[in-house]
Amino acid sequence: MAIAKKLKAYLDTHNHKNYRLVRHPHSASSMETAEVAHVPGDCLAKGVVLKDATGYLVVVLPSDFHVELETLNEMTHREMHMASETELAELFPDCEVGAIPPLGMAYEIETLWDTSLGDKETVFFEAGDHESLVKVSGRHFHELMAPATRGLFSRRI
Repeated sequence: MAIAKKLKAYLDTHNHKNYRLVRHPHSASSMETAEVAHVPGDCLAKGVVLKDATGYLVVVLPSDFHVELETLNEMTHREMHMASETELAELFPDCEVGAIPPLGMAYEIETLWDTSLGDKETVFFEAGDHESLVKVSGRHFHELMAPATRGLFSRRI
């Protein structure tokens, strides 16, 4: 697959092609991806899809962090819980389940990103399959995430 079509279109429109694809051995989780791709866990941004009665939310955090759901719910004034794999397949039809990009905006999904990603020189994230990452500079990641809200809602594993 290499890169999801919607993600590529979003990157080409909003990032002026200032990204690079990085191939890696097949992996099943974000922590495993960081390991096999030789990427620091705190520089690999993962997207976690949550939902409530009003809709979906993609939260973006480092791969070696967990969402503090109670903190997130207080911050958003919502009662969020994990979306199902069936819902992920419907929301991200051009991606493999478990390899969704953290740019919910490319899929017209509200996105919130954790401040712990704000100081990285380089950021990597899923390209839509289990063998490819997108690599961007920290500055370009900030530009890509500009439409998203920032907050502190996660902690290191």
